[in-house]
Amino acid sequence: MPTIDINCDLGEGIDNEVDIMPMISSCSIACGGHAGNLETMERVVGLAMANGVLVGAHPSYPDKENFGRVSIPISAEALKKSIKEQIESLVTILKARNMELNHIKPHGALYNDIAKDRGLALLFLESVAPYKEKVVLYVPYASEIAKQAKEAGYRIKYEAFADRNYNQDLTLVSRKASNAMIHDPQEVLDHILLMVNRGMVKTATGAKIHLLADTFCIHGDSPSTLQILMYLSQQLPKKQIFIKK
Repeated sequence: MPTIDINCDLGEGIDNEVDIMPMISSCSIACGGHAGNLETMERVVGLAMANGVLVGAHPSYPDKENFGRVSIPISAEALKKSIKEQIESLVTILKARNMELNHIKPHGALYNDIAKDRGLALLFLESVAPYKEKVVLYVPYASEIAKQAKEAGYRIKYEAFADRNYNQDLTLVSRKASNAMIHDPQEVLDHILLMVNRGMVKTATGAKIHLLADTFCIHGDSPSTLQILMYLSQQLPKKQIFIKK
């Protein structure tokens, strides 16, 4: 029976993790760049441990004002320092509980920027080099960061967004657009099934484009998150697809 990894970005101030954790298999925890602090990290790590959910770091541009969703002017050294410090803060909490860091997934504008900018992708890989042997990188399919990470010998998982619409070039529809997010649970299920069963994603224009995915993200800060996850938990088994736990 096929299983899939459903991941959520958590610790971002929504305080819905108690309800979310039983329905996902991995989570990416905000570690101080766009959201989160030691208190929230401690709390969410504890919930992940109690629910058998794998934990990843979710570093971003250091920009809480814009929730990490805007590309900011920052020197290479300052960005590397920030990424390292963000991840290290979460790893310290995990070590205290004898837990391992499963993955690293950049957030927001940083995620989008390293998907297309070779220089920035290489900078990101330098920043996470200490975790190269043990940690998986969650990256978008056919992206610059995926290419550079594979060439450098990093382990990667292709991530797809189950609750976001895609453009023809496999970038995400801008959050400024009214159709950026998918809120209807049935549409999210259809989105996932097309990717799992056919290796395709339906774009905002209706075209179907090749896309590979190893893990599927449901955003933890969407007003539809719980409704979507509850629906997937009920409907995926009916399609003989199970959420990995």
